[in-house]
Amino acid sequence: MPAPRVSFEFFPPKSLEASFRLWETVRMLAPLDPEFVSVTYGAGGTTRKLTHEAVTTIGKAFGLNVAAHLTCVGATREETLAIADAYAEAGVREIVALRGDPPKGAGGFVPHPDGFASSVELVEALAATGKFTLRVGAYPEPHPEAGAPGADVAWLKRKFEAGADSAITQFFFEPETFLRFRDACAAAGIDKPVIPGVIPIENWKGVRKFALACGATVPAWMDAAFERAEKDGRSELLATSICTELCDRLICEGVEELHFYTLNRPQLTRDVCHALGVPVGPRLENVA
Repeated sequence: MPAPRVSFEFFPPKSLEASFRLWETVRMLAPLDPEFVSVTYGAGGTTRKLTHEAVTTIGKAFGLNVAAHLTCVGATREETLAIADAYAEAGVREIVALRGDPPKGAGGFVPHPDGFASSVELVEALAATGKFTLRVGAYPEPHPEAGAPGADVAWLKRKFEAGADSAITQFFFEPETFLRFRDACAAAGIDKPVIPGVIPIENWKGVRKFALACGATVPAWMDAAFERAEKDGRSELLATSICTELCDRLICEGVEELHFYTLNRPQLTRDVCHALGVPVGPRLENVA
């Protein structure tokens, strides 16, 4: 069985120490020859400038295909499309188009009076430029704001109809979650790639909190397993095993590409990729 294609998500640094960690993360993962790497926005677009700097620097320094996150939050249509144009001028050819999270404490998403009201509108506008490959988000479990069963699949279909080329899912903990979602997408007539998003668990308490906030189901057995592993000092071994098994099951079910949420902590992601047989590419000579 062939090894999967892989991609990685990073977030922009907010301090000198974080900058070193980001560059070390990229250096360690670039040899795995990812299809692309993405760089996130902070909530409310708070890291817009940092994201642009990280995207352009990673592309130039490591020769990777970098996808910039772009959201609808806190900007007019004109300002958002100007950011996209700046990416295009810098040689960026991929964008992850998202509605985006509101600033902390805002309570919920409120569109800018002159901005894009949704990710569908953003995708339509970006697709009209003809400058980018467009990736969007997908929710294999109901989004916290989803109004009805099946709403997430219907909304994803609208984003594809607006011009998206592929989707990356929110992370999940059990393979059946993604497989059911994939089946539902196929039944709805979606025939473009839906890439499962995987999060290697570097810190169970942090990941668990994040999961509950975004509507991901936390299996009871994982709570018990990590509680025992932490007492025995085996958390890293458990995390590697869980993530590798999840990915292996997906591959056995026909998944050909995996997207890893690295949280700028590369070791576990690299270990899982090695366990899955992801080959080291030619970039090793340049970045090792």
